[in-house]
Amino acid sequence: MKSLGINWFIEGSIDFEYKKYILLAYLQEINQHFDKSRLYPNLTDLIFHYNNLLYFKKNKSVLQQSFPQRLTQADIDAVKLTYEKIVQDDNSMQEIENIITYALTKIDPAIKTGKEIYDFVESHLNIDPIGVMPLLPYHGYFSLRNGKEKTNWIYEYQLTIFENKDDKYRGINVQFIDTYEQSIVNTPEAVKLQLINRNKFMPNPAVYYVYTDINFPLEQTLLPVAKRSLVKYISNAA
Repeated sequence: MKSLGINWFIEGSIDFEYKKYILLAYLQEINQHFDKSRLYPNLTDLIFHYNNLLYFKKNKSVLQQSFPQRLTQADIDAVKLTYEKIVQDDNSMQEIENIITYALTKIDPAIKTGKEIYDFVESHLNIDPIGVMPLLPYHGYFSLRNGKEKTNWIYEYQLTIFENKDDKYRGINVQFIDTYEQSIVNTPEAVKLQLINRNKFMPNPAVYYVYTDINFPLEQTLLPVAKRSLVKYISNAA
């Protein structure tokens, strides 16, 4: 995938037409992925660039004395940006402003398209708890079935909690375990028993059966949406 550097809009030649060409080529490829329902990492990348442009636009007055500058590192979690100088005149500042304004108007509809696809996938996703659930279902397994495919993908998951100064967030770590062919005998319930026998350290693990009625790209769409949906499901249930 054609990628945009973190500082693409202020790096190298500060020329509106040139930056426009770079951006449109990037968005064309993003939309080609969206046409095939390939959400990730495309949607995450779009949102990052949009927020990065907004941050720069909103804070340029604060940074005016030490700006124009180039982004040299990014701490995405804390949204901390550091810069080094690259230009010295108001004409370059105005050109950068034009580039940012144009880019925001083009990236925003692409994000909306990605979110529409995400909502569509999520609306076709079902999550069923299997058997007796533990009181704290923050560590366990989920079986993922993609549409009418008989192959199920088993993942071990563990929910994590991280927080910033304003709020707490839940994340999820997953590890691929195995696959199995679903049948009348080989059901999610039967697989749960196999998992219990396989890992004696979790005598009653939380196990979920996650499935869709439509096929989606597994790694680029279904698995990422399933992970986020499972976090939401478990958090609401808890």
